[in-house]
Amino acid sequence: MKFIHLNTLVKMIKTLFGLGILATVFSIPAPKEVATKPKSVDIPVVEFEKTWKCFDCSPEEQYVLEQLQTQTKISDKNALATILGNIKQESNFIANICEGGARVNYDQCHRGGYGLIQWTSIGRYRALGSFAKKYNCDPSTLKCQTRFMINETTFRRYLPEFEGRGRTVAQYMVPAYYWLGWGIKGNREYYSYNYSKKLTLA
Repeated sequence: MKFIHLNTLVKMIKTLFGLGILATVFSIPAPKEVATKPKSVDIPVVEFEKTWKCFDCSPEEQYVLEQLQTQTKISDKNALATILGNIKQESNFIANICEGGARVNYDQCHRGGYGLIQWTSIGRYRALGSFAKKYNCDPSTLKCQTRFMINETTFRRYLPEFEGRGRTVAQYMVPAYYWLGWGIKGNREYYSYNYSKKLTLA
């Protein structure tokens, strides 16, 4: 095997640089990395819809107010206030109250009205019981009665009147009368105006 002398090797390298061969080899740039643009991801915007709150109200009042807004299209403050004012006049939001003030279960109220809106007629009173049996809820409780009230045929008949906008409490009292058919107006309009002052959009 022949060995190249060191001086000879140095001369060969200088010659190659002189010819530009090695300079070309060593000056070849490294391949550039191709930058990939990250894919844009659309972030869904969740709109927060404000609802009417009553921070000074009892838990029972707040529950009915919430259900009226989630289970119907009622969004007018005066409409909600009118419904709340009428319920306060009828039962003061006591679900198991029998006309006259007795606190009893559904099947123990034998005369007068019963519950949130004092269902009085035999047909409407029995409808509450049938609804409770069908949906497996206690007809003596606030939740069951609120659910029945919102779905009751009589309320649904006048619901479009409450789902409108721009009316005063006094104007909403008209469909409230036909819905409840009260004999004594009492303080229901006064209560309704009070609620209209307490409701806050939040």
